[in-house]
Amino acid sequence: MGLRIMQTAHYVPDKIIHNNDLTKLLDTSDEWIKTRTYIRQRHISQTEQTSELCIQTAKKLLSQSSWTADQLDFIIVATMSPDYLSPSTAAIVQGEIKADNAFAFDLNAACSGFIYALVQADQLLKGSYRRGMIIGGETLSKLVNWQDRSTAVLFGDGAGGILVESQLDSQSKVVGHDLHTFGQSAQYLTAGYQPLDSAFAHDLTEPEKKYFIMDGRQVYNFATREVPNSILRALNKAKWTAAQVDWWLLHQANGRINREIAKHLKQSSERFLLNVDAYGNTSAASIPILLDECVRSQTIKRGQKIVLSGFGGGLTVGSIALVY
Repeated sequence: MGLRIMQTAHYVPDKIIHNNDLTKLLDTSDEWIKTRTYIRQRHISQTEQTSELCIQTAKKLLSQSSWTADQLDFIIVATMSPDYLSPSTAAIVQGEIKADNAFAFDLNAACSGFIYALVQADQLLKGSYRRGMIIGGETLSKLVNWQDRSTAVLFGDGAGGILVESQLDSQSKVVGHDLHTFGQSAQYLTAGYQPLDSAFAHDLTEPEKKYFIMDGRQVYNFATREVPNSILRALNKAKWTAAQVDWWLLHQANGRINREIAKHLKQSSERFLLNVDAYGNTSAASIPILLDECVRSQTIKRGQKIVLSGFGGGLTVGSIALVY
């Protein structure tokens, strides 16, 4: 039984912020940002919350397919920037598209979220469920301190998603995966602190903890060390060699990180697909946005071997080897 990706889609806000726009807020330059991250622009929401980006993606997925919303068994939204703690973003999407037969829930594994959600969907489809929708969606701009040069240049908003189906005779399938969490290093990347503030307690924690706080060196070292390890574990389960992989779709955090991972794996960087220049780091949305662009451009074709890998807050890493 195989998990087949039936449809891909993505949606981003209209507003584009170029690097030069950030020079009005920060002591930085277009050259400084591009050299260190490969990012030249990002999409920033002005009116749309995470749920709205996900709803637009969900509507695209359905309109581009032959499916109706009531045929969905489940909806999973991977996000670290939900509208609310409750209801879940997935529940809002489910209600808006009238997917009355689907159960829905959010999953937060930060930048690894889409990978974790895809593994969860694969397990559900091996049980009694047949069709699902997975969306990675973020409005990270609300978690950014726009006076902090170390983080403000990195992040963007957007959503990407897929429709997945269980098929008995499909060549498409997940053939290996690896998920790991490194909670002892959680302090190296944090955002969205929820203060303990009630009639019985008052939290004196600095309000800046609401925003991204990142030890860039530690995160870079983590990614370049643990992502190759995770990928190799997934490849081992798939019984593939790295040379057999047609395309690599890694979380779009920083182009330099992805090039370094390619070196660690001794693979040509040309097969490590990038769009971080146009979107910045969109956390759980980055891999599905990239996947949709590559499917639409026919870079990725049916039957090809691809590896997806996410990494980030938690600290977390997750990799999947699949036949598209």
